[in-house]
Amino acid sequence: MADAIVRFDRVSFEYGPNKPILHEGSFSVRRGAKFTVMGQNGAGKSTLFQLITGALKPDTGAINIPRDCAIAVSRQVIPRQELELSVREFFERCFTKKIYDIDPRIDDVLEIVNLHAPHDRAIKTFSGGQQARLLLASALIQNPDLLLLDEPTNNLDRAGIEHLTQFLISYKKTCIVISHDADFLNAFTDGVLYLDVFTHKLEQYSGNYFDVVEQIAARIEKENRKNAQLAKEIQEKKDKANTFAHKGGQMRMVAKRMRKKAEELEEEKVDVRKEDKAIRPFRIPHQPDLVGEIVGIRSFSVVHNHKPVARTAAISLKRNEHLLLRGPNGIGKSTLLESIAQGKAKGVSIGSGVRVGYYRQDFSMLDFEDTVYDALMAVMDHPVEQEMRSVAAGFLITGDMMRTKIGSLSEGQKGLVAFARLVLQKPGLLILDEPTNHINFRHIPVIATALDQYQGAMILVSHVPDFVASIRIDQILDLEK
Repeated sequence: MADAIVRFDRVSFEYGPNKPILHEGSFSVRRGAKFTVMGQNGAGKSTLFQLITGALKPDTGAINIPRDCAIAVSRQVIPRQELELSVREFFERCFTKKIYDIDPRIDDVLEIVNLHAPHDRAIKTFSGGQQARLLLASALIQNPDLLLLDEPTNNLDRAGIEHLTQFLISYKKTCIVISHDADFLNAFTDGVLYLDVFTHKLEQYSGNYFDVVEQIAARIEKENRKNAQLAKEIQEKKDKANTFAHKGGQMRMVAKRMRKKAEELEEEKVDVRKEDKAIRPFRIPHQPDLVGEIVGIRSFSVVHNHKPVARTAAISLKRNEHLLLRGPNGIGKSTLLESIAQGKAKGVSIGSGVRVGYYRQDFSMLDFEDTVYDALMAVMDHPVEQEMRSVAAGFLITGDMMRTKIGSLSEGQKGLVAFARLVLQKPGLLILDEPTNHINFRHIPVIATALDQYQGAMILVSHVPDFVASIRIDQILDLEK
């Protein structure tokens, strides 16, 4: 393709002999196109971006990108070591040389992502949604020819997602996006690159996410139909061969030919394309013998015009009651959840002896130096390895992942480990901050069902309307009102 800005030619890559990612993958993306990368958690989507940027080198095959092509990546999360930086320092790191007009450039790019951010403010003081906007701005400020966005809608509120969608619709340059948000993708996608976690092949499709789902379903149906027809013919040949074999003489030769034909037909059977696995249906057991109020919220603080403002409330959660915490990016939802989880929130009381299960959007409740095995065993009252491994398997956490450090997992795999920990922990109070971030779309209905059926007290923050709509919510606390 003459106007291709990215072309992979039979590219293979693996992290080791037991961790292949891509096998002879070939695709091309033309200039000005907008493509989506899809695939199971851990299939290698972020690795594909690293191959495009040159951060990783292929084992075999060729990656062709014009030498003068400027590439910028909007990462999934801001690394912990960058959280202490000021906004100005954060953007200065986007360039290899000193930029003398950095302040006006920052102002211009922050306007694009609809964020007000003083240049001397520390990155760590911004909410998850605001940090998502900073990540996007850090890529845009480089004015790249090829923009790579890794889960850009994570932590964004509805207004943020709408703003990003409109930006991408009108964006004139080439963009490749990793996302599990089908509605977001369908607004601008020209094509899909699908990483198959089973075969490690890369499939290229035209159209949006829904088109791809239809094409894959049609392909599976065609493959199943072909195999069913072959199975019928094979059985007929075998039946005839058995009949002729008993008649002796020339018929035995006919029987032999029939069996040979049956063997040839067996070889014509195709491997039906496997779909990504969804996690198994699960339930989060609640802490037994909980009576009375589990958590009470009488007052709290929100952020208004960058200043804390006190609010009063009259929230009381007992067993089997679910609270939705609502409000725009930057108002203080995550800060409130963290202070509640740590038992430090003024105006909030948690019942004596209540075990708190906390799912943080940045997974900082996990020790990234722990192995998956240690992280799961650590939350069990009475550690039983067999029980732990059984629960883990339901979340697609298999034997080879157990000795992997948490920090080496993909963001989606960290999320699955976090859910497995909640099942093993059996909390009385469940606190969840954007639990769909990074999670494969196939898993989300399973997670929604588990949360809907949870019988302890629950506090939830989520900006995904369909997800929230599928969970029983008993009370809503809108921090903006």
